Amino acid sequence: MQEFIKNLDLGAKGLWFPVAASVLFAITALIIPKKNISWKEIYITFGVVGLVTWFSDGLLARGFDLFDIGDPKKAGLGDILSYTFIPTSLAILYLNFLTKKNKWKLTICFTIISLLIEFGMVYVGYMKYKGWNWLISIIVFLIAFGIILPIHIRFIRKV
Repeated sequence: MQEFIKNLDLGAKGLWFPVAASVLFAITALIIPKKNISWKEIYITFGVVGLVTWFSDGLLARGFDLFDIGDPKKAGLGDILSYTFIPTSLAILYLNFLTKKNKWKLTICFTIISLLIEFGMVYVGYMKYKGWNWLISIIVFLIAFGIILPIHIRFIRKV
C-alpha cells in the first residue's frame, strides 16, 4: 500500500493544478445541460478521447520525451487525472455547444482554454517542455477541435 501511495507522486510540484482542473472540468461536463450531445455520445467520446490522450502521452511524453508531467518515471495522480479528465471533458463540452454556425468561434475559444490549462501546468511547475512548445500545442488544439472532433461526432451519429 505504501508503494502505491508513493507511486501516486503526491509530492509533485504544482500537483494541485491538474487535480483542480480535472475535477472542475469533469464536474462541469457532467452537470451542464446537454444541448447538442447525448449520453451515448458522451460515453463514446470519453472512451475515444481518453484512449487517444493516453496513447499520445505514451508516444510524445514517454517515447519521444518531448515533455514531462510530474515525475517522468511515474504515472502519478496528476497524470492520471489530467490525462483522463481534462481532454475528455473539454471534448464533451466542445461537442455539447458545437453547431455549424459557431464551429470556428468555439474552436478558437477551446484552443485558448486548452492553452491556458497548459500554461497553468507549466507555470506551477507540473509540466516541463523538452522539445515541445506552446506553438505546437496551438496547432494540435486547432486540429483536434476544428477537424477531428466534428468528424468524430458525425461518425458516431451515422453509426
